Amino acid sequence: QVQLVESGGGLVQAGGSLRLSCAASAGTFSSYSMGWFRQAPEKEREFVAAIRRGDDNTFYLDSVKGRFTNSRDNDENTLYLQMNSLEHEDTAVYYCADNKEYCIGLGCYTQKGTYDYWGQGTQVAVSS
Repeated sequence: QVQLVESGGGLVQAGGSLRLSCAASAGTFSSYSMGWFRQAPEKEREFVAAIRRGDDNTFYLDSVKGRFTNSRDNDENTLYLQMNSLEHEDTAVYYCADNKEYCIGLGCYTQKGTYDYWGQGTQVAVSS
């Protein structure tokens, strides 16, 4: 069983930056694809970004492309989400999750059902 713990959330002004981290329990972290999702109040949990196992190819929600960067450090068993030029609409609880799939395209990674374990989430609030 994989345990995931997010951190790095907080309150920031529009235009600011935050870096989220997702620490995974020791194990075969490098063998998993990893994803970030977010859930705003009264909204469905939505895909934000994913990084594919093996080649670290990244995939993004259109609205965060060019602003967010997803990366991983396999030696530290840690996933990162660098968020720049934050907008009020980015306000949500952010979750990381692991995925055993090797998806050719974005579609597979956007589906919550393809993920196995989830962290508890970290709150991001962006003031306008």
